[in-house]
Amino acid sequence: MAKLFIVPTPIGNLDDITLRALRILKEVDFILAEDTRTSGHLLKHFEINNRLQAYHKFNEHKQVDGLIDKIKSSQSVALISDAGTPGISDPGYLLIKHCIENDIEVECLPGATALIPAIVNSGLPNDRFVFEGFLPQKKGRQKRIVALKDEVRTMVFYESPHRLLKTLSQLLEFFGQERRVSVSRELSKIYEENFRGTFSEALTHFSNKTVKGEIVIVVEGNKG
Repeated sequence: MAKLFIVPTPIGNLDDITLRALRILKEVDFILAEDTRTSGHLLKHFEINNRLQAYHKFNEHKQVDGLIDKIKSSQSVALISDAGTPGISDPGYLLIKHCIENDIEVECLPGATALIPAIVNSGLPNDRFVFEGFLPQKKGRQKRIVALKDEVRTMVFYESPHRLLKTLSQLLEFFGQERRVSVSRELSKIYEENFRGTFSEALTHFSNKTVKGEIVIVVEGNKG
């Protein structure tokens, strides 16, 4: 069966994987993984012994044509990332695009992603929102923030622990001290934390502690 399956994996709590995801991971001819070591632990936990192949941002351009040929030869493939849904701030877009261009069926399973629980439990409006993923680390970073200053919809960002304070400081500078923000980290894990308050309060809170885990920042839109 020539097909690409996009399979979300848990962002923390392994119980969040779906029964369908487990079945697909067992049935496909092989699995593409962002990090074979990380995914190897996941598959071992669920006693899945399928073949893993590394597929990440550093090799995806070199691999994509060969993968298309393999799938065309009636092989089924599952794509997973380290956590969450592939293609959402993770490798996936390029392979999906090439599959569609080559009339290969793509099926994305529903499942875990960090942005949805973060925005739902933020207490900020979630009927309309903008997902920005990771801000540029250097070039274009301030330009992106300035462009979002007047955005009226709720905004969602991903961030790493070591850049959290820098990002909060920059957002405060352009969005204002009293703009509301929710910072979620370690979602679905034992030490999950959801901080809600103003940018000023968030900076004070996270300046006084060691921050670990992947982070989602949810920012209130500009009320004018």
